[in-house]
Amino acid sequence: MKRLRPVLPGFSTASPLKPLLLTFSWQELRHHPWRNMAAAVAVMLGVALAFSVHLINASALAEFSQAVRAVNGQPDLELRAVQGSLDEKLLAQVASQPGVRLASPVLEIATQAIDAKGQRQSLQIVGIDALSVAPIAPALLPQPAADADRFVFFAPDLVFLNPAAQRIFVGQTTLSLQSGAQLQTAQIAGSVAASGGALAVMDIGAAQDFFGRGGQLSRIDVQLVSGVTPAAFLTQLGEGTGLAMSVPGDGAERISNLSRAYRVNLTVLALVALFTGAFLVFSVLSLSVAKRAQQFALLGVLGLTGQGRLRLVLAESLLLGAVGSALGIALGTAMAALALRLLGGDLGGGYFSGVAPNLQFSSLAALGYGLLGVATAGLGGWWPARQAGALPPAQTLKGLGTGAGQSNKSAAISVILIAAGAGLSMLPPVFGIALAAYGAVALLLLGGIMLLPWLALLLYDRVAPLVARRLLPLLAVERARRVRESAAIAVSGVVASLSLAVALTVMVASFRDSVTVWLDAVLPADLYVRAGTGSSGSSNAVYFSPEFVPAVAQLPGVARTSTLQIRELLLEPSRPSVALIGRPLVDADGRYAPASVLPMVGAVLPVPFGMVGVYASEAMVALYGAELGQSFEPLEKTFKNSEFYKPSSGFDQQTPARAAINSIAPKQLVEAPRFFVAGIWRDYARQSGALVLAQADFERLLGDNRNNNLAVWLDGSVPEAQVQTAMAELASRQAGVAGLVDIASTASIRVTSLAIFDRSFAVTYWLQGVAIAIGLFGVAASFSAQVLARQKEFGLLAHLGLTRRQILTVVAGEGAAWTLIGAVAGIALGLAVSMVLVFVVNPQSFHWTMDLKVPAWRLLALGAAVVVAGTLTAWLAGRAAAGQQAVLAVRQDW
Repeated sequence: MKRLRPVLPGFSTASPLKPLLLTFSWQELRHHPWRNMAAAVAVMLGVALAFSVHLINASALAEFSQAVRAVNGQPDLELRAVQGSLDEKLLAQVASQPGVRLASPVLEIATQAIDAKGQRQSLQIVGIDALSVAPIAPALLPQPAADADRFVFFAPDLVFLNPAAQRIFVGQTTLSLQSGAQLQTAQIAGSVAASGGALAVMDIGAAQDFFGRGGQLSRIDVQLVSGVTPAAFLTQLGEGTGLAMSVPGDGAERISNLSRAYRVNLTVLALVALFTGAFLVFSVLSLSVAKRAQQFALLGVLGLTGQGRLRLVLAESLLLGAVGSALGIALGTAMAALALRLLGGDLGGGYFSGVAPNLQFSSLAALGYGLLGVATAGLGGWWPARQAGALPPAQTLKGLGTGAGQSNKSAAISVILIAAGAGLSMLPPVFGIALAAYGAVALLLLGGIMLLPWLALLLYDRVAPLVARRLLPLLAVERARRVRESAAIAVSGVVASLSLAVALTVMVASFRDSVTVWLDAVLPADLYVRAGTGSSGSSNAVYFSPEFVPAVAQLPGVARTSTLQIRELLLEPSRPSVALIGRPLVDADGRYAPASVLPMVGAVLPVPFGMVGVYASEAMVALYGAELGQSFEPLEKTFKNSEFYKPSSGFDQQTPARAAINSIAPKQLVEAPRFFVAGIWRDYARQSGALVLAQADFERLLGDNRNNNLAVWLDGSVPEAQVQTAMAELASRQAGVAGLVDIASTASIRVTSLAIFDRSFAVTYWLQGVAIAIGLFGVAASFSAQVLARQKEFGLLAHLGLTRRQILTVVAGEGAAWTLIGAVAGIALGLAVSMVLVFVVNPQSFHWTMDLKVPAWRLLALGAAVVVAGTLTAWLAGRAAAGQQAVLAVRQDW
């Protein structure tokens, strides 16, 4: 039979897409702008959230890297101590080595200063040599004030502030800086150009005297003679120097690697809205295809092939995605600029706190996220496009429906996808990112959604006999059972959104519960006192005076005290420093019991004779292989090469710390100590790792008895507030000024910690609401499409005697039946996905574990809300089709 020629103006079988988009598709958009706009807005929100997160993180990382370059300069290499500080005598010996062009000393001190309002502010002090710093780090070169002497920099007690510090201490001519437990005054004499957080530069000799760090350096920046490589220079120094070498950019790379998992997880979380947006595009186009079914059939009769109809609907979805992506890029840029201005560069992970970056727009990233939005919309429009392409023209023109059949293959495919997802969840991370786990989540969701028809058949085959004698429930159940493929399509969006909402709810609840238990374990005392403020607890210029701790123990109402010492330890130059913690590992009765003061994971082993017991956090196991019951070689190597042992290269390292140790236990340090991992403990505060030693071992090995954290137990004889007041007065008398210690009760620390936790995860609650709203809108669109395709069916029911109210009851019953399947599947899938998030993604990304907690009542309420909303949605969609038009639809067929 010869094919009919097209009769529509501008229509051509050779290239029909463009004219049809300008005529046929444009009319649909013009008559239903809000529906199509909703799909574009869903894509826009997903792209905007993901792109804004990318811009914020990229801008913060770029600003951090720039600040590191400004402060560290561009030496060929940096030499640091693996623990503590360097002996100043090393400077002359390094500078005299062959191949060294310039050696510049640097002293870094983290302290606090008092601003004009009397508040304590964190401040980084950098002591430099003005004669050698210019070729390496010109941003640290002091610029004296206009009326100052040209040699003012060499005067003692002078500081030069960078722009960030100038904004904090605006209008001040002097600074009160904390050194130990005392405040000392320094004059503001000018500025430096270094970017980044608040920073002050001093002459290195003045800084050593000011902070009591005589003869100590933090690092030595080295410029090498042309042709000498850093690796060759380090080989020339020889082993056992106690030095760790790094090259420019290592600091930025370390923070980039440390924050990468957090940034990726946050981006994936932001893409949840885009994922559910794909289902909204699917629902909107499904409704559009159902409404235009006869128009598509007419195009088919006029010569447009099934492939042509498929391409037309797919092009509509891609256009929706392009519009949504373009708007999303613009909105995401604006959101990122606003967030950077109001919140800085930190999104809750704490990696870029204090950084105030400028927006770093990337055209390549914008193009990538835009294409992702278009691809997502195209994926959502693929199934409706196939439906449009498969319409039988003659049958559809008579309004007899598509005759869509059911497939038995989906169950087998879904089982394969679920099994593949389970297999992927067992794979290790890639470059520290749980890529396989994310793939497992996607496969679990796809497999679970494809299993919906089988689940509907399994459930309603058993429900149907129970309602066999009740007409309206029977009609609803039979419809849900016999057109289960359509039901699965209708509720697929709500299943996807509900499962992700359930997974996030379980993950956040599990994490919060684990953090609460962890806080109970790490905060056993009644009060905690910290030298200074902030969360670090390891400032190298802030510590208690020797008289403060025993004086606190003698205060009325104090039962006992316990000190905590924290120092940074550089085990590997390519990774951030780990925290070396010294604390008493005894219970209330004074017995050695590490499990009573640390939240142990697993057993605690006895320490073999002659070895030092060390307790490693879970991150140490993942990053450094600190296996339970094994010796910990990285720590042994670090101490062997540290300043406490004679190196083979002849460097003189007879520091005060070594002399102190030799006077305490000279015979015990003839050989390097051996460390035994006696326990693994859970630490949510330090992602880069932490090691705990008994306090006696800590002081013996490091020769450092300075304390900056104090735990206080009360006996109940004096009110807690009165004890806090007494401690504050004691600190004021000893330091000469009030407010140099931070005193907090365990209850207040718990409240503050959990408030920070809730604020960090607030975005997840908002994304859950957006995802479910998008899913329910998809249910509404799908039900509307189904109702429009069944007008003759409703007309026939009306002719058979069913009232409009009864027909609406049947439609609402179908909605309840369908969304009940969706709620059951969504909760089940969400629980499966939450297992991956809790037991795979978090350990692989952040190197800590948590206990699973399922908030059953919250999940049931979530599922019930979805069922109620779906039932109401179906009832509203059925109102338009259960009236006079349905009767006329049957009459037209007579």
